[in-house]
Amino acid sequence: MAQTDSSAPARKPRRANVQIDRLDELAGTDLADLCEITAEAIIDGEGFLWIKVPPLRVLENYWKGVLLVPERSLYVGRLDGRIVGTAQLYHPSPNNEAGAFAVELTTFFIAPWARGHGVARGILKRLFREARQRGYKNIDLHVRADRSAAIALFEAHGFECWGEKPRYARLKGRYIGGRYYTKQLG
Repeated sequence: MAQTDSSAPARKPRRANVQIDRLDELAGTDLADLCEITAEAIIDGEGFLWIKVPPLRVLENYWKGVLLVPERSLYVGRLDGRIVGTAQLYHPSPNNEAGAFAVELTTFFIAPWARGHGVARGILKRLFREARQRGYKNIDLHVRADRSAAIALFEAHGFECWGEKPRYARLKGRYIGGRYYTKQLG
């Protein structure tokens, strides 16, 4: 039986490399990564309103389409080079002058197996910086009320709940509430 030397320093687990990018085009395995983590998030219940995993072609078309919409900016979190999370800033249309001060955060999720590495916090920091640079004063979002980890993250980063909707989503024949948040940037 091998003995361990208790005087030897304990090895720290290798820290994962986290990178946050704005994605303007798909390269390498980006599309495959996005489709895979989207399917995993849907199965986990965070599929930004999808209930069942759609066919791969539908997921591919969705992500390709996001990059074509001028009012959307796609941000991805990478863990050791692989996309493991996403968020989008949905910008007001040019004719919405009265609402041009606010941007909406949408499709924000991290693959279940990649949580706990700071990717979500990194994405939020990047979104706040980019939104301020573009002159936005508020970021708004909505989330299912049963997503307690997401709600805790948003509230820890200064989002304030301004409203609730009892019938936000319907899953397996049952209604689930939703919460609406805003964060003032300046």
